[in-house]
Amino acid sequence: MSKIAITMGDPSGIGPEISLKTLANYNKYKNDCLIYGSKDILEYYKDILNIEEEINYIKSTDDFIEGKINVLNIESDQKIKIGKVDPYSGRQAYEYIKAAISDALERKVSAVVTCPINKEALNKGGIHYQGHTEIFADLTNTRSYSMMLWSEKLIVNHVSTHVPLKKACDLVKKDRVLECIELLNEALIKLKGENYKLAVAGLNPHAGENSMFGDQEAKEIAPAVKEAIEKNIPVEGPVPPDTVFFKAANKIYDGVVCMYHDQGHIPLKLLDFYNGVNVTLGLPIIRTSVDHGTAFDIAGKGKASENSLKQAIKLAKRLV
Repeated sequence: MSKIAITMGDPSGIGPEISLKTLANYNKYKNDCLIYGSKDILEYYKDILNIEEEINYIKSTDDFIEGKINVLNIESDQKIKIGKVDPYSGRQAYEYIKAAISDALERKVSAVVTCPINKEALNKGGIHYQGHTEIFADLTNTRSYSMMLWSEKLIVNHVSTHVPLKKACDLVKKDRVLECIELLNEALIKLKGENYKLAVAGLNPHAGENSMFGDQEAKEIAPAVKEAIEKNIPVEGPVPPDTVFFKAANKIYDGVVCMYHDQGHIPLKLLDFYNGVNVTLGLPIIRTSVDHGTAFDIAGKGKASENSLKQAIKLAKRLV
């Protein structure tokens, strides 16, 4: 059976807890999932969560044993500071990701599911990326990619993500909008098969109102939509952003191309905060992720919910 790698995320956050809870509490995941993380922090959570079974720490996927909690152990030589931004934790999180991507590229695992990292810790640790998406794109030599958020209630992807809002407006260009339409279309073919429709959100109020409130719709977005239609992609737009998500939530559209990070994140988190899954489109490997942060405020307390991680694993299996 194909194995799915779960990267533990920032070890100072809730990633180790939700990774261990998922495998310990749900036997169906033990046969095909393994954690990429560090023994010392997982043993700590094993104790506070009262998990009695032994963990099978391995050096290679070849040592995987079905029915066990399997951990590909990335050695750590410093004590983890739980609940704090820590450069060492940022570096460790990167090592988990790098090892899982390497195994995915070598087809030792069929997908990578990521737990949350902390961007400040990552960069303070000398790993200079904006987030997971950029790490995966770089380490897989991918140039055409986008972030998709998925839930049963709404699917969105993004023209830009972790940039200042002023810069995000400048990044709304025809070629990038068309690229995101094509990437979302490919994903919906995998997830929906047939009979689906995409929408492209406008950037400005009322989608520019015939360029009275901005001309990005006329100059950049509409031409991208026109070219996508010529390629037989079932897409409409630009649709005013104050109505497009209502229509998508009511299944008039199956996915929405959004112009910037919060335009897509806000409606999805409002509709389905606990079940959202982050997917990187365009990669040569499958990558899904929880759609929440490191939650330092509850790290180490045994209170974190593993629900988003379970949803991310389920979606990874569908994509596999």
